Amino acid sequence: MEKSPEAFRTISEVAAELSVPQHVLRFWESKFPQVKPMKRGGGRRYYRPQDLNLLRGIRHLLYGDGFTIRGVQKVLREQGVRFVVDCGRGITPAMVTPAAEGEAAPELDDIQYEDEVTLSPQHMTRLKLVLDELNEVRGILKSAGAMKRS
Repeated sequence: MEKSPEAFRTISEVAAELSVPQHVLRFWESKFPQVKPMKRGGGRRYYRPQDLNLLRGIRHLLYGDGFTIRGVQKVLREQGVRFVVDCGRGITPAMVTPAAEGEAAPELDDIQYEDEVTLSPQHMTRLKLVLDELNEVRGILKSAGAMKRS
């Protein structure tokens, strides 16, 4: 007998549904505080339908769109849980990502290509997030270099 969509699921059921190992789900819980399964006696996890929907979105961003953990954390922080849930449902809402703090990220629309390339909004967003991460790394490297010179 199949469970109703509103039923709670165990970690093994969620792992099977998402095609990820159970330890990955536990790891995601540690990285994404928005994922909060109920825990019963003995620490057994029970995932609510909204947990499963969020996990689908996280899985889609990580495995389908190639985001990093940090990138998904940023999407959750800036776009919210509903956005990530929609991504997991195959809905591609418009994503607006602000530039990294203290840095003006170049507009990807302004980059000139030898051959005309059309990027989807998802790819544009991914590129902007990667650029933000690279700018952050550059800042870290600059400060580390300044510290060495001192």
